[in-house]
Amino acid sequence: MLNIWRNLDWSVLTDALLSAVPVLICITLHECAHGYTALKLGDTTARDMGRLSLNPIKHFDIMGFIMLAFAGFGWAKPVPIDMRRFKDPRRGMAITALAGPCANVLIAVVFLFLYGFFWRFSLNGRVGYYLVTGLLRTASISLSFAVFNLIPIPPLDGSKVLYSFMSEESYYKLMRYERYGMILLFVLVFSGALDGTLGRAVSWVFDKLWVVAELGNRLSNLF
Repeated sequence: MLNIWRNLDWSVLTDALLSAVPVLICITLHECAHGYTALKLGDTTARDMGRLSLNPIKHFDIMGFIMLAFAGFGWAKPVPIDMRRFKDPRRGMAITALAGPCANVLIAVVFLFLYGFFWRFSLNGRVGYYLVTGLLRTASISLSFAVFNLIPIPPLDGSKVLYSFMSEESYYKLMRYERYGMILLFVLVFSGALDGTLGRAVSWVFDKLWVVAELGNRLSNLF
């Protein structure tokens, strides 16, 4: 029995955890950013429904989680927002929508810095490998999440930003068809139509942010 235990291939489990934990971090902070921003702008819906929480279960969507963990693109359970409570509904909705992707970019910046800082110290040993791999994967997934959510297809955040530039009549007319956007989104994701464009966009932004990892590496040389 001991030999069987030792001979088990744990790489699949550890690789799954190295994706699952970053996904939970990214979706939780993304949704909290939406809810907290809405609260600051006058909408207490997310707080009243218990969604201003760092508990990832509150924001968990099984299909979005699977997609984000294995495809790099996905979604969380949306935080409830009542735009009627904003002084300027369209502007408030746009700012609230942008808060999520902005939070993910900030997460990517922080984790890239930590990756650069710990890379030199953590090359030896399995724990060190998992540490730096987890940090880099969190940055990558978070950035992918940000770019994906900026696509202007409802119900993604980018659509709410785009709608804010439209006339009031057009805005509310398009909002009525928001639920059909998810069907289009599924078609685009599962057909692979978005893979090339999104991959290039994420790689481009990632390359620009890599300077943060280099900064962390230079700082680690001082210790």
